[in-house]
Order: sequence, then structure tokens, then C-alpha cells
Amino acid sequence: MTASEAYNYGVYFLSCNGVDESEFKSLCLVCSLLGIKNNEYPMHKDDDVIMKRFADLLWRVKSGEPLQYVIGKWDFYESTFYVGKGVLIPRPETEELCSLAIRHIKSLGKCTVYDLCAGSGCIGVSVAKACPDAVVYMIEKSADAMFYLLKNAQDIPNAKVICGDIKNTEELKKADVIISNPPYIKSDEIEALQSEVLHEPSMALDGGKDGLDFYRIINDNWSGMLNDNGHLFLEIGNDQGKDILNILTDFKDVNVIKDLYGNDRIVTAIKKD
Repeated sequence: MTASEAYNYGVYFLSCNGVDESEFKSLCLVCSLLGIKNNEYPMHKDDDVIMKRFADLLWRVKSGEPLQYVIGKWDFYESTFYVGKGVLIPRPETEELCSLAIRHIKSLGKCTVYDLCAGSGCIGVSVAKACPDAVVYMIEKSADAMFYLLKNAQDIPNAKVICGDIKNTEELKKADVIISNPPYIKSDEIEALQSEVLHEPSMALDGGKDGLDFYRIINDNWSGMLNDNGHLFLEIGNDQGKDILNILTDFKDVNVIKDLYGNDRIVTAIKKD
């Protein structure tokens, strides 16, 4: 079966089974089997695709498994990251957080950066690649996520992986920048999330009763881990801006930045003197 025939069949199969974005998902599956990027598809329409392998992928998507897990990797910022069951899938809105942090870190030159709740390492690895003068420590406690974090950080000399809980800051030196996309969904709202999202680890989603547990931990435990004038960059939920302003009592110049859709999404702050 040619790539074009496989793509058309995939669109038909997924749409008939009520899967949204059937054209995009079919394209991604075909291109993953061919080992090419989506924009290279027009040049490979006549390439052969093994139907059995393609059918297996279609059934996994049809069953509700996230497309990113099925493919096994996903693009984020300027790199491709390995992902799979047990790790949060990199999302476009987090690229905005990453871009803001990188802009600041580049201005510092040599510095120390912490990526808390690192997950796949999409933030920390992106920062390390873009800012070779920075040493980026990525802290993650999930064994499942650690598998992907180590793969994604491999061969990047200034990216350091630490297996640990962010509730514990012992034996760590002070940093110039802290970045985090922590869990921020309210516990009782998780069951109502999209079925694909429910395949992602609850550990990476559940921010406690009000969704703000990890921001309290960051304020209480990590403000003291920043050097003077150290900067904080956080991703937050789309209605958490006002609450974050009240939680970050150890920081000054706390700013809530909205995303392209007008929702609260990023917080920047500076350690108080």
C-alpha cells in the first residue's frame, strides 16, 4: 500500500470511528512510519507503507490512546522529544514559557537553572540546547517519566538529570533561574478531562484540591534556592492568575502573562531582596 492510499484509508477509518482531527492524525501516523516530517509527505506519497503496522497504530488511536504516545515522540520548541505512557505530553502553550525563559537566560551568560517537575525534559532540554553557557538541572521523581527524561537529555553536556521530589531541596546549590510547569489541575476536575488526557499520568496533572499545591511548595521551598535577583518562570492554569499573586509572597514583580487565547498562562517573578 502506498503512503497516499494509507493516508486516505486512515482518514476514513478514524472519521468513521468518531476520532477528531482524522486528517492530521492519519498524516502523522503515515509520516511516522516513513520516518519523515509531515511537510515532507508530498514527496513521499508513492512510498510503500506496511499496512499491518499502520493498522495497529490506527487501532491504538481509535481506542483513545494519545497520538503522541502512539508515535512515541513529539515536536516541542526546536527539538523532537521521546514520549510515552507515564509522561506528560509537551504542549504548544508551554513553548511560550520556554521562549520567555530562554530569552532571559541568554542575557545572563554562565548561570544555573532548575527545571522543576521536569517530566519529559522538554523545557529543560530546550533551555540547555539554546543556552550552552547555562547548566540546567532537571528534577523529576516519577520513574516512568525518568525513562524518557534520560533519553531526551542524553548527550547534552549541560543538561543534568536529578531523580528527586521538589519538596526536598537538600544538597542543591542556589540557582539563577527556576522554571516549572507543575501539576495544576484541581483533583476533582481530573475525571472530567478529555479521554486522551486521562491517559496521561495523574501525578503530572493533579495539583491538589485547589490546583495550587505545587505553587505553594515552590514559594515556600524554592525561593531560598535562588540567588539574589533570581528569576522564576511558571506555567499556570487558565484561571489561576489572581491566586498565584497571593501565593508567591517571597517574590516581587510578579506578572501574569496571558496566552494567545487570552487565558492566564505564564507567571514571571523575581526573588525578594
